[in-house]
Amino acid sequence: MSIEKAYNIWANQYDTNENRTRDLDRKCTIETLNDFDFENVLELGCGTGKNTEWLLNKAKRVIGLDFSQEMLNKAVEKISDERVIFKKADLTKNWEVENNFADLITSSLTLEHISDLDHIFNQANQKIKSNGLFFISELHSFKQYSGSKARYETENGTEELEVYVHHISEYIDIAKKNGFQLIELKEWFDDDSSNGVPRLISFVFKNKF
Repeated sequence: MSIEKAYNIWANQYDTNENRTRDLDRKCTIETLNDFDFENVLELGCGTGKNTEWLLNKAKRVIGLDFSQEMLNKAVEKISDERVIFKKADLTKNWEVENNFADLITSSLTLEHISDLDHIFNQANQKIKSNGLFFISELHSFKQYSGSKARYETENGTEELEVYVHHISEYIDIAKKNGFQLIELKEWFDDDSSNGVPRLISFVFKNKF
């Protein structure tokens, strides 16, 4: 099953099923970005708008991109605000957003489904303003090494999605190649416990140009 089709099916239960990764990502996003100021946000993989609602507490404009139409339909149902635009988009192609639009780009639980990080950072460099921030929250590569991946339950059993493993050094090296400087890295554990393997990792990069 294609990733797009899988997320279209998942959309009906994405906000309501038990999902510790989704819930921890929301906490990670809020706690990290609450320390920064931003106005124009480009949200990659916005999904059902689970983080868009919070971003609108601070932002003046948000453009949310996602390749799943059903996920976007849920976002539109939940969020009626003239400051936000949701667009169907394939992030592996050129993004139809004006250059230098965003002072914040966010990507949550999205890049594990994309093999070419260089394209993502290259596009981000074009769409972000000088000294803008690129926030990334992803399933930790340590979790991926042990076989953890995006999955959900269906009537026919567990549906596992195709994913790619990106090492921590890969994010940092490719970001640097595309003009971004790492300013924050944090690992996130279940139940505020630092025991065991972290579930998520987050990065905040700054555009140096």
